[in-house]
Amino acid sequence: MAHPVSLAEVWRGPFLESHHSGHAVICDGSGQIVSAWGDPDAVVLPRSSSKMIQALPLVMSGAADARSLTSEQLALACASHQGAPIHVDRVNRWLADLGLDDAALCCGPQVSRDTDLKLAMIRADESPCRVHNNCSGKHAGFLTLTQHLGAGPDYVDPDHPVQRACLDAFETVTDLTSPGFGIDGCSAPNFATTMHGMARAMAWFATAGQRSDTMSTAAARLVEAMHTHPELVAGEGRACTRLMRVAKEPVALKTGAEGYFIAILPTRGLGVAIKAADGATRAAECAIAAILVRLDVLDAAHPEVKAFLNPSIHNWDGLVTGEIRPAPGFLA
Repeated sequence: MAHPVSLAEVWRGPFLESHHSGHAVICDGSGQIVSAWGDPDAVVLPRSSSKMIQALPLVMSGAADARSLTSEQLALACASHQGAPIHVDRVNRWLADLGLDDAALCCGPQVSRDTDLKLAMIRADESPCRVHNNCSGKHAGFLTLTQHLGAGPDYVDPDHPVQRACLDAFETVTDLTSPGFGIDGCSAPNFATTMHGMARAMAWFATAGQRSDTMSTAAARLVEAMHTHPELVAGEGRACTRLMRVAKEPVALKTGAEGYFIAILPTRGLGVAIKAADGATRAAECAIAAILVRLDVLDAAHPEVKAFLNPSIHNWDGLVTGEIRPAPGFLA
């Protein structure tokens, strides 16, 4: 079994102060590994990086078309959003269209990560709602599918028809039997797979537009929604949104908790999966930027790219004290 390798380094002046290890895999449309760092067979929980897989049954089932869902709503179904007004207002309208309200969501309340809205709610003595949860778009999709199937309201139960459909989709696109699941921060099951399996799934999404079967057509719609609406997939200031906006070609990027990140590259038919072994977001963001620069999808000199590829470290007096860098050889 291969061990994790260094993905990103943290320098303070001339000293290597710390480094982040992990795994990274690039797959092509046939599911074969193009490049790998660390252990492609490492079993991982992809967390929110798998949201586009969880959204597949929503589209495949016909539920999305039955409710005339827009590409914005499909992007939100794949999102880990900021809980900003641009996200909250849209999810609230979606719930209203379903005849539901905030109480129907099983994701739990979360403080908005949009600074202006968070402060406004504090001043107004308003408590955060479930719709502010970063997964509320995904859960609105779950509720849409639940209604379409005529299923019960506990849609996060692993034995619920919605979650059984998600597992079936997950095992199909990873081409592996999942060894199990953990309960995610939003209460839904998060299915485990290998790094190779997840990269293979992202390559399957990347090549979905080349096929005409129902599942591939659904995947192509979700990928298009993500790269068309980067501001809905994450939000202002977030790596997913900023890097999708400045990419040289259409890409779909998605972060996940505990240092996970994926990339779907339709123009090249490639899928990428990254896991920082210590769960550090800064390492996963640096690594995904490095791989996309390596593939010439991003320009290393672009300020938006440098913000994640080589972010400066500042002290409390505003002095630059160091930087984060991709590990040696990672860009070559």
